[in-house]
Amino acid sequence: MGQRVLVTGASGMLGGAVAELLAARGEDVTVMQRRSAGKRHRESLGDVRSREDLARAVDGQDAVIHLAAKVDVVGHWMDFVNTNVRGTTYLVAAMRAQGGGRLVQVSSPSVAHTGRSLVGAGAAPATPMRAHGAYARTKAAAELLALQADSSELKVTAIRPHLVWGPGDTQLVGRIAERARQGRLAFVGRGTALVDTTYVDNAAEAIVAALDRVEDAHGQALVVTNGEPRPIGELISDICRAVGAPPPRLHIPAPLAWGLGAAVEGAAVLADRVPGLPPITAPPMTRYLAEQLSTAHWFDQRHTREVLQWTPRVSIDEGLTRLAAGSAT
Repeated sequence: MGQRVLVTGASGMLGGAVAELLAARGEDVTVMQRRSAGKRHRESLGDVRSREDLARAVDGQDAVIHLAAKVDVVGHWMDFVNTNVRGTTYLVAAMRAQGGGRLVQVSSPSVAHTGRSLVGAGAAPATPMRAHGAYARTKAAAELLALQADSSELKVTAIRPHLVWGPGDTQLVGRIAERARQGRLAFVGRGTALVDTTYVDNAAEAIVAALDRVEDAHGQALVVTNGEPRPIGELISDICRAVGAPPPRLHIPAPLAWGLGAAVEGAAVLADRVPGLPPITAPPMTRYLAEQLSTAHWFDQRHTREVLQWTPRVSIDEGLTRLAAGSAT
């Protein structure tokens, strides 16, 4: 067997793809997740919010790819802190306790997105105080914690894959499809803001490349995308057609969407505090979503590809073809 690699968050689409890719090339893979998935990988069942569970999972590993996170647009602040920040803190401590190793911290470009358009941007520093939303703020804090631990004994790289999607995606694709079928999906603004995304196979290969190129990549944060920015309205419509859902027709002005998002967030907080009110778990709009749907965010990939010696294999068009084929089965 090859090197011993722990993958946290392997029950998700991207984590599962990373684990499969590592196993296919002969690595000794262990996956950490809360419930058994019955996969062929060795499992270390546990919760990243538990110091003891993480210490047990990390023991004896040469490297860790850390994908486990709480990903949502609403939720209790401390739930995000406990999973995203404390989980990373416990992981770093466990790796240091066993003498180090290599850590690929899977982060997000949202850690440096403060609401303005990002046009051909690089990997700006993570800003926990300025990032928008509990997810982005806690992921920013987690990335900083991980990179601050980088040393000759514990080499750390942060990879920020942007808007990962593909067959089986329950986040971006799943939510677009569900809302489109319910008639609740609308364009924010004119739908012309350029947005880049990452097909899941490309994201997985970039993450594994970061593990391989740790000597060149450690201490850095690198944004990963397909490098094919498209108007967000066009992209959403293409995803809808690929999964057999009707593309949206309604356009909502960006300021109105932002105001609606603020109102929905306020209602979600109220629902959490008032007994008897049903929780809001899938809000139709938040301020963060309004920003993401109305501002450009695409990134210069030259430095990432040079450091990782990686280029995406699957184009957006090929990814949409695969998505359609997967949705038809």
